[in-house]
Amino acid sequence: MAFDIPGSKGMGDLKGKSPDDMAGQILRPGAKNLKTVYPRSSKELLGGYAHLARMIDKARAREAGINGDYIYPCPLDKAFLTLVEVTEQDFAYAAKTRTDELILEWLAVHGRPRSKKQIELWNQEMLQRGPDDDAKWDYFKKTRDAVDASRIDIVTWIDLLDLEEGRDVPHRGVTPEIVS
Repeated sequence: MAFDIPGSKGMGDLKGKSPDDMAGQILRPGAKNLKTVYPRSSKELLGGYAHLARMIDKARAREAGINGDYIYPCPLDKAFLTLVEVTEQDFAYAAKTRTDELILEWLAVHGRPRSKKQIELWNQEMLQRGPDDDAKWDYFKKTRDAVDASRIDIVTWIDLLDLEEGRDVPHRGVTPEIVS
């Protein structure tokens, strides 16, 4: 059965597709091509959570095959997934098929609810997280120094990511050690 709607050009590229295909095309958010642009900063809050917006960008890009060098799930992603008690596969599917706002609704249903205070404490921990062993410190320093060797005040993973991606990272007032 066809409807003759004035001004309509018909079903166009949706003709012959199932309702699931059409819903996916209509509702599915676009993935950022992380081969050419950066994901959002972990400092950008979404639903009160640090890192969530960045993780969504990386999960969408991975699902679309345009994640470049970005890894989903990285250790920071895994920390968030542990907090909300959601699997990486379930989250990736939610990111692929939902807008940011719908992901927040999905997390409210499928994730472990957290109080505002718990989220604030987790955010502080996430934003202050740095390397926790010598091998990670060596990698961290090598990466930081390749971007800007003068930024010895950068000691957290989140600040390092922002520095690498060209975002403004305020100086922390650390004075360089003088070695004689």
